[in-house]
Amino acid sequence: MPIELKMPALSPTMEEGTLAKWLVKEGDNVAAGDLLAEIETDKATMEFEAVDEGTISKIVVPEGTDGVKVGEVIALIAGEGEDAGAAIEAPKAAKEPVAKEGGETGAGQPAKEEAVAASQAEAKAALRADTGDRVKASPLARRLAEQKGVDLSSLTGSGPGGRIVKADIDSAGGKAGVDLRSTTSRQAPPERVPEKTPAPAPARPEPVEGLSEIPHEAVKLSNMRKTIARRLTESKQQIPHIYLTVDIQLDALLKLRGELNASLQSRGVKLSVNDMLIKALAVSLMEVPECNVSFAGDQLLKYSRADISVAVSIPNGLITPIITQADTKALSAIATEMKDLAGRAKEGKLAPHEYQGGTASISNMGMFGIKAFDAVINPPQAMIMAIGAGEKRPYVVNDSLQIATVMSATGSFDHRAIDGADGAKLMQAFKRLAENPLGMLA
Repeated sequence: MPIELKMPALSPTMEEGTLAKWLVKEGDNVAAGDLLAEIETDKATMEFEAVDEGTISKIVVPEGTDGVKVGEVIALIAGEGEDAGAAIEAPKAAKEPVAKEGGETGAGQPAKEEAVAASQAEAKAALRADTGDRVKASPLARRLAEQKGVDLSSLTGSGPGGRIVKADIDSAGGKAGVDLRSTTSRQAPPERVPEKTPAPAPARPEPVEGLSEIPHEAVKLSNMRKTIARRLTESKQQIPHIYLTVDIQLDALLKLRGELNASLQSRGVKLSVNDMLIKALAVSLMEVPECNVSFAGDQLLKYSRADISVAVSIPNGLITPIITQADTKALSAIATEMKDLAGRAKEGKLAPHEYQGGTASISNMGMFGIKAFDAVINPPQAMIMAIGAGEKRPYVVNDSLQIATVMSATGSFDHRAIDGADGAKLMQAFKRLAENPLGMLA
């Protein structure tokens, strides 16, 4: 029986993805661990490995297809002794645009969706034919299917080895419009609701007056950019932000950084100012635990450690790799880990657990010369620290006006979870630790 290769869930929150590229073709032999495809999620492009061996008998979803749902069949693998050629020689019309009246071709998204749907149906038919119309189902599933008038041959099982189980019957009953209150009728209802109605084509935005004549290029949004747009919009609409800013004298921190880098040179470790600020924020959160929280409807989640999400700019947008337990890690460990995470983030090689989670975030735009800014909270977190550039400014030191290296830091707080006074305490602790950096090393 051919093995159904389904769209994997590459993260706990993944619902759909883009099948960016196939690394195999029909007729190729694969073994467990071989790379099959590259799948683009909302955060990264990840490689998908085979878990069974066999021959790629049919590729159901072509590469470049957007919005492939988790669990959707994307290919079939023929096992040892099975005829892979029959599937390979199947009609290719389902993969090609269907000609419309007037000579037009359906090369757009609707045609692609129809092609995928046709290929899915063809794949199910191939599976049924391969088993000689013998459907694998549990005794309970067969009894429920008979009671509800559900055709077992029309279902794809979610149990072990494709076995149809009770959950599949319950789901099919809802999709087919069967009256679940009646167990005596064996006839289907007069009108069957189709299992999947093609989604309407997205409305094209109206051209902006005065701009339509300007030469331009329409760039398709990546999954990451779509997710960024959605999450940041939700954050600003749903989270009442409060902003608190402090000025921080950096001279002591810069001096300590220079001394530490000199002592770490033999180990190949180099601390950045941002590494030290990550540590300062983590220690501050432990000092002011009222800010190390998340708002969760009728609950407030209080965290017992500080995991800091660090904003990293990458070609397709922004990602936030996490330094876990930053409050207890040495600065050298934070620097080494951050260098590795940032490098793999820019290559799209982070695993989901390396960028999902975190109890608070830090975003540093000082390297661009930005003096100060207000960052948008990354839900479900309740705060983010925005770091500006360190610059020489007139500054009062020991009651006298001097020139000092000063930076501005702005904390954005979720006012549903964090009171202004508690946010002020966190900013006060962060300023104290950054100005007296030996305190974060004790």
